[in-house]
Amino acid sequence: MFIPPRYQYDNAPIKTILLYNNWNNWKVSVGQGGFVPNNCPVNRCVITTNRSEASNVDAIIFRNEFSHPGHKNTDKQVWIMLVTESAYYMKFDVDQSIVYWTATYRHDSDIVVPYGRWAYYNPSITQIGHLTRNYAKNKTKKVAMIVSNCHTDNDRLEYANELSKYISVDIYGKCGQFKTIKTNRIDRFIEMLDRDYKFYLAFENSNCIDYVTGQFFVKGLQYGMLPIVMGGRQEDYERIAPEKSYVHVGNFESPARLAEYLHRLDADDGLYNEYFRWKGTGEFIDTKFFCRLCAMLHDDGVRARGHRNFSDWWSGPGVCEQSVRPWTMAVDDAEDGEDDEVSSSQLDSSAGDDTDNDTDDENAD
Repeated sequence: MFIPPRYQYDNAPIKTILLYNNWNNWKVSVGQGGFVPNNCPVNRCVITTNRSEASNVDAIIFRNEFSHPGHKNTDKQVWIMLVTESAYYMKFDVDQSIVYWTATYRHDSDIVVPYGRWAYYNPSITQIGHLTRNYAKNKTKKVAMIVSNCHTDNDRLEYANELSKYISVDIYGKCGQFKTIKTNRIDRFIEMLDRDYKFYLAFENSNCIDYVTGQFFVKGLQYGMLPIVMGGRQEDYERIAPEKSYVHVGNFESPARLAEYLHRLDADDGLYNEYFRWKGTGEFIDTKFFCRLCAMLHDDGVRARGHRNFSDWWSGPGVCEQSVRPWTMAVDDAEDGEDDEVSSSQLDSSAGDDTDNDTDDENAD
């Protein structure tokens, strides 16, 4: 982790960070609780939630919304916009001279705050157990999805329903055919999915640059199902995830074509298990946001700066995509195309068996 070149471990001045709003959502203690117990190499910082100190602190963090603290900011104080929600749903009209640093899941933020981060071990470390395990063993069901937000502009639910015409897809949560999942049993429920299903639809609620959440990192990669992803771009997943650990819907012209590929994997344990070779080669790491922030505040070489037009950068043209259901056009083209396109009836005849509805419920994303 970065340590400023002139940092004085015992004599450096204490930097104060104000959590200006939504501080109940932070899983961090006031005072030095976010630094010393976490073994931050640069720990001469304290956290406060007292707004009366706003004009005297070294940094102010605004979480998911901006409310002017009432005093003029200077180059001696850093105002930080921290955003954890999708750029599609979180819009801001903030003057670029006000926001000095950005802290978001975007890889081009001043402080990157990803939902997850993968780091490989030294290549000389030998995998243990994963090379010989058959992840398809005893799995009798095809595709699972957990979703409770039924109305998203990226049409993730519509995509899943279209996919279900060609391969068995069981949708759990408010929006699916299986609605009863208890929130206090979500871990146990996902373990059931992991035992029975080969594939998991890790679909985000919007398709935006770098927007990859726990749908992928927790419900997908940390279990033994193969995640089918929608949300960030292909290159976004490549940046943060293990190699060959997922299947991106963007690589297929339609749900029908994706289903063809999933049927191939379902029929060939060797091909399926290739997507789990990464296990045992690294680990998911805590990126320690507050440790990194404290180090930046102590670095004289990092000057406070007005961000390039924040609103345009965050949610301007090209940042997010609103689905136009491109697979509909692909199906139309297939009907007019050559004989090498596989018909819907052929795909329907090869779809997997229906599954029962034994389950509990939860409020999923």
